[in-house]
Amino acid sequence: MEAPTIPLVMATHETPTMYMPVVPLPTPAPSPEPSTPPPLQSINVLSSPSYYHQPCDFSLLSPQHRRQFLSSIIAQCAPNELAFIYSTVANLLRRDFLRDLPPELAVYVLGFIDDPRTLCRAACVSKYWSQLVEDEWPWRSLCQSHGFELPTAGYKRHFRMEYITLSNWRTNGTLLRAHRVPLISIMNPPPTVDNLLNLTGSPPPPRDPSTSSAIPTSLALDNDWVVVGLANSRIHVFNAKTGVLGRTLVGHSNGVWAVSLVKGSGEFTPACAEDEVRRDIDATDSATDEPSNRLHKSLRRALGLDSPSQYDPENAEYPGLPSDPAGSSLGWGQPSSLIVSGGCDKELRVWDVKSGYCIYVLRGHVSTIRCLKVLHRRPIAVSGSRDCTVRVWDVQRGKLLRVLEGHDSSVRSLDVCGNRVVSASYDTTCRLWDVDTGECLHVLRGHYHQVYSVAFDGVRIASGGMDTTVRVWDAETGVCLALLQGHTALVTLLQLTPTVLVTGGSDGRVITFSLTHRTSSPVPDSDAASLVPPSTSQPSFSVIQKLAAHDSTVTSLQLDDRFLVTAGNDGRVRLFSFDQASGKCEYVRELSEPSESVWKVGFVRGCCAVMCKRAGKTVMELWRFRPKGY
Repeated sequence: MEAPTIPLVMATHETPTMYMPVVPLPTPAPSPEPSTPPPLQSINVLSSPSYYHQPCDFSLLSPQHRRQFLSSIIAQCAPNELAFIYSTVANLLRRDFLRDLPPELAVYVLGFIDDPRTLCRAACVSKYWSQLVEDEWPWRSLCQSHGFELPTAGYKRHFRMEYITLSNWRTNGTLLRAHRVPLISIMNPPPTVDNLLNLTGSPPPPRDPSTSSAIPTSLALDNDWVVVGLANSRIHVFNAKTGVLGRTLVGHSNGVWAVSLVKGSGEFTPACAEDEVRRDIDATDSATDEPSNRLHKSLRRALGLDSPSQYDPENAEYPGLPSDPAGSSLGWGQPSSLIVSGGCDKELRVWDVKSGYCIYVLRGHVSTIRCLKVLHRRPIAVSGSRDCTVRVWDVQRGKLLRVLEGHDSSVRSLDVCGNRVVSASYDTTCRLWDVDTGECLHVLRGHYHQVYSVAFDGVRIASGGMDTTVRVWDAETGVCLALLQGHTALVTLLQLTPTVLVTGGSDGRVITFSLTHRTSSPVPDSDAASLVPPSTSQPSFSVIQKLAAHDSTVTSLQLDDRFLVTAGNDGRVRLFSFDQASGKCEYVRELSEPSESVWKVGFVRGCCAVMCKRAGKTVMELWRFRPKGY
C-alpha cells in the first residue's frame, strides 16, 4: 500500500504542485489477554502423541478438565486396554492401613478376627501382615472366642490342634487299630504276675474255656492310655496315640468288672521298665512274703514313694473335683501312670502301666467287686462290692483304710467328688459317705426298686434304677429335690454337669434335663414329701429333650462341653453336638460302622474307644481325632 500524499502549494503561480508522503503515527498494541487452552473437543489426541509423554501438560489442567480429558481417553480404549487401566489403578489405590498403625495396635486390631480362615488369608497379603499374624495375641483371642482352654504358651499351635480336632469329630477320624479277639478263648493264659514276683515260675493250671469270655466289662482312658477290663480276667492296655496293644495285664483269677486309670506326671521313663523291674526282683530278697519287702525299687518310684512330691496325708488338700466320666483320675504326683482294678476274684490290684507289673494285691472283700473309683490328687481308691460294703484303700502304700458298712444288699454303683463318695445299692437306697472319717452323712431313701446308677457333682446327687425314675438329691441336706420321669424301663446311665443332667435307659431313650431354680412345692410322693420342707426355693428339673437314640438298651453315654456320644445294644454309636446355652443335642453322624452290639464307648477330646461285637468276635476300635504331629 502506498502512503498518502499531501499537495504543497507554492507562492509562484506557474510553479507546479509537489506532493510529499505522510507516514501515519503507529497505533499502540492492545494489552495482552490471559491465554486460554483450546476446547477439549478440538484436541486431537491421536494426532498429538506429545500428551502421552508430557504429564506436566496434564498437571496444568483444572480438575474438571482433567476428568473430561480422562473420559475422552477411556472412551477410545479397547477392552484389553481398559483391563490394563483397571489393574494399574487398583494397585495404585491399595493402602496398607495396618502398616500405618503402630505394630502393637495393628496386632490388637487383628485380635478382633473370630474366623481362623480369615486370619490365615490375612497372612497371605504381605510379608508384613504375615509377621503380624504370627504374633500370639490374635490366636489367643481366637482360643477365647471358640471356648478352647488357654494353654500356658503356644496359642497358635494349640488353636490349630483344637480346631482341627473338632472338625475331625464332625466329619471323620482316623481308625488307628481294630483289635479282634474271639469271644471264647481256648488258650491257657501266661504265668501270673504273682508268680513272677514270688519267683516261683510255675504256670497256673489250665482254665475252663467256658469262663474265658472276652467280653469288655469296664473301660478307662486318657490322652495316653486306653484300659479295657475283660470278663476273661485280663486287662488290655492300649497306646491312645498309636492304637498299639502295649500290655496285657494278667493276675486276676476271674472276670474284671471295674478299672480306673490314674494319670502320672511322666517323670519316670526308663528305656525298658520291665527289664529294670526284673533286675530289681533278682536283687530283692524273696525269702519273706511281706508285701513291703517284695515292693522293689522301680515300683516304689512308680508309686511316688521315693519322690519328694509324694502324697502327705497330714497336709492333704481335698479339691472338690467330680469324677471323670472317662474313668481316669488326676494323680498325686507319682511318676508313672497306674491302673486299679477289681473283679470277681474279690481282689483289688494296683498295676504299673509302663512295666505291666502288679504292685499290690489288696484283699478284704468277700464277694465280687462291682464298682471302683479313685479320688483326684489323692492315692485313695473306693470300691463297692456284692458283700454290701464300701471299702477305702490307700493304693500308694497298699493297705485298707476303712470299711463303710450300712447297705443291706449289693453295692452296684459309686461316684466321688472331693473327699465324699456316694454309693448306690440294690437295697433301694443311696448313701453319702465321708471318705476320711468313714461317717455316713446321709441315707437317701425314695426309690421303690434296686438302684443301678448314681452321679455326684459335689452339690447334687442323681440316682436311677429299676423303678424307671430318676431322683435328684441335695448333697448338703440329703433332701430329695426332684422326681424325674420319662423313661419306661431301667435307668442305667447318668451324668451330671453344672447345667444339665443326662440319663440313658434300657428303653433306648436319652433324656436331658435342665437345672433351674424356682419356688416349688414338695415332691408329689409320700416318702419324698416327708423329706422336703413345704414352699421352699429349690432346683426344679425340666425336660429339655428326649432323644430316641437307640432301638434297645443304651449301654454307654458320655457328655462333654461340645459333644454327646451314645452307644446301644442295637450296634450303633452316635455322635450329637451339644449346645451348652440351650442344653439341646443335635444328631451329627455315626461314629463307627454298625455292629451286632456295642458294650462300651469312652472318649476324651483326642481319641475314642469303641468296644463292640462283630462276626462273633470282640472288636476294640481306637479312633484318633488329633491332627498329625500332636
